[in-house]
Amino acid sequence: MNKVTFPNACQLMRWHFHPLGFEASMDAPSSMVARLFDRATGETIIAIAALPCATVMNAPDVERIIEAIEDELESFIPPQTLKVC
Repeated sequence: MNKVTFPNACQLMRWHFHPLGFEASMDAPSSMVARLFDRATGETIIAIAALPCATVMNAPDVERIIEAIEDELESFIPPQTLKVC
């Protein structure tokens, strides 16, 4: 993967966090809001604002966003109760 646009990066993150739901939107030219949710109920598990991003990103940029979301998630939910593939 060379460079991906923001929508394609979001798709990669959806696949990464499946079976949880994932959605994101840019809240500024260089940051985004991301939300993980229970797909069955629609209930938000975690929402994170001001994640650094861009309209076009490299693979390491997407990986950093995923790691930041996982770090936040682990700080709220014990790892043994959440199964993310």
